[in-house]
Amino acid sequence: MNELLIGIDIGGTSVKLGIIERNGNIYKKWEIPTNIENAGRAIVDDIWLSIDETLSDIEIDPSAIAGIGVGAPGFIETETGFVYEAVNIGWKNFDLANQLQQKSGMKVFVENDANTAVLGENWTGAGKQARNLIAITLGTGVGGGIIANGSILNGENGMAGELGHIVVEEDGYPCNCGKRGCLETITSATGIVRQAMEKITEFPDSVLAAAYNKNQAISSKEVFELANEGDSLSISIVKHTADVLGRIIANMGVIINPSKVLIGGGVSRAGDQLIGEIRTSFAKYALPRVVEACEITEAQLGNDAGIIGGAFLVLDKMDLV
Repeated sequence: MNELLIGIDIGGTSVKLGIIERNGNIYKKWEIPTNIENAGRAIVDDIWLSIDETLSDIEIDPSAIAGIGVGAPGFIETETGFVYEAVNIGWKNFDLANQLQQKSGMKVFVENDANTAVLGENWTGAGKQARNLIAITLGTGVGGGIIANGSILNGENGMAGELGHIVVEEDGYPCNCGKRGCLETITSATGIVRQAMEKITEFPDSVLAAAYNKNQAISSKEVFELANEGDSLSISIVKHTADVLGRIIANMGVIINPSKVLIGGGVSRAGDQLIGEIRTSFAKYALPRVVEACEITEAQLGNDAGIIGGAFLVLDKMDLV
């Protein structure tokens, strides 16, 4: 009986790997650096070498592994595990699933990294196996994933759930995607810092400006700390960020009608200070029946969500759930 699963989460700086039990418990986890030299060509070799060595070290026969599930960045065709483009690691038209399958001799399934994180959170984390769920990751950018009627929503060519690129501000700030005014330009850590810099320019004698002048830099974490201490400019940034997010969740509520919305990523560590404001904004903009059905809460699994979701992907694709 193949009792173990391997989950992999490929990031721009590190690859997280885990051997996961069929109930979602982590048997072993570790990480290796992501070698992005030479357009990331060595990444698959590095991954398999590390898995092979680890299985040998802990005396697990490869036949005990049911399959490998991978969360990878970029635009992915989930049916084939083909990565059209992953800018951060240099991949373009990269046949990830086939390459890893050939090296490992195991079944390999690939999904966008934001989607595997959602699958992980919904399996053993805050989602509690909801059938309709939205997850939003607030980090350097804004990622997201949607589970609708029990399945990850991929869309026609893998672009469903790219929540960071919903346009929220006409003629707004330029986004890395080439458009202007995307959600990411306001509610990411980078967007919060940008809002702070605008306030500092406008109010050079403010508490916020003084905090910036101390180190010639300001972080989203500092903005939340100052808001917590009662600084009015920082409070206004937190409220604006939450208001924009709450409105987007309310609009998505009449499409997905989720029972859960999970907020994860580094920015979410502001905790109730941010999530409480998002709930208030959501209730203001959403239809009452959408609000009644939905709980907005913080994601639980942190950096483990991707490897646990990769393992769940194997169970799901092989009908082992």
